[in-house]
Amino acid sequence: MKFVIVGKNVEVTDNLKSTVEEKIGKLERYFTPDTEAKVTLSVEKDRQKIEVTIPVKGSIIRSEQVSNDMYVSIDLVEEIIERQLKKYKNKIVDSKREGGNLKQEFLEKESEEEEEIKIVRSKKFDVKPMYPEDACIQMELLGHSFYVFCNAETDQVNVVYKRKGNTYGLIEPEL
Repeated sequence: MKFVIVGKNVEVTDNLKSTVEEKIGKLERYFTPDTEAKVTLSVEKDRQKIEVTIPVKGSIIRSEQVSNDMYVSIDLVEEIIERQLKKYKNKIVDSKREGGNLKQEFLEKESEEEEEIKIVRSKKFDVKPMYPEDACIQMELLGHSFYVFCNAETDQVNVVYKRKGNTYGLIEPEL
């Protein structure tokens, strides 16, 4: 496995580099030797963030973890990526596709059953026409991270959601 490690607002020391290569290198058993993992380490105030992106055939395996300690973030990201790989493997095996840069032994090995996706709650509610800005206010009042509403301008169902940095996003259907 090849590593491309970059730092934003942080110097990538030899110790950090070796820790990343050791932890993310554990995933090497799943990939062919020519697989490239892009790792970005960054520091914003007291937030230590690591982003790992590994391209696989027709998709990417990606995780971003933040904590107040870079070494904790590195541990967390390794666990998340391993979990994603197992899910991706199940998709490939179920659809009988080729695994690209995943090792054949990993694909052929019996997988332990993943938890089945189960919807445990369903809600119905009146959708009143409102403007996106009003929907954001309603979302804030409810303390939610997203809000479904009927857009008064387009008469279509839209979703507003809270983004990082106290900004908002709007999801509109494309017909």
